[in-house]
Amino acid sequence: MRNFRKEEVGKSMEGDLPNILLNAHAEFNRSNFNEAEYLYTKFITSCLQTSKCDADDLAVAFNNRGQIKYFRVDFYEAMEDYTQAIIANDRFVVPFYNRGLIRYRLGFFQEAEQDFRTALDLNPHFEDAKLSLKQTIADREQRSKRGY
Repeated sequence: MRNFRKEEVGKSMEGDLPNILLNAHAEFNRSNFNEAEYLYTKFITSCLQTSKCDADDLAVAFNNRGQIKYFRVDFYEAMEDYTQAIIANDRFVVPFYNRGLIRYRLGFFQEAEQDFRTALDLNPHFEDAKLSLKQTIADREQRSKRGY
């Protein structure tokens, strides 16, 4: 994996932000996750330093970088990126769902339920969120019956 170097982020990069993001997406879609993560990090860092990027783009970059971390089973880091995506754009349904999946896997059923409900508030037709919410509630109730 390439190391991110802060000195690479500068004023000359501001104009390159759209290209960096497009290249990150391309690498992600090719399953070249190390390079994609590097590029998403470069984009995110530049956005946060310059404050000259679209909030939706920033949210997508955080979400996709979180997905890469999820694939590596770095759940807590992935949740942090999903949370940052939500902070950047609290109308973006995908990071609520993604964070909910991790919370469910870690046994944080109430938090997962909250994320799935928020995802459904934003998009009532999100079938995967409906199924995940139903399973989360069932598992939470089952855990409660067992006394944990």
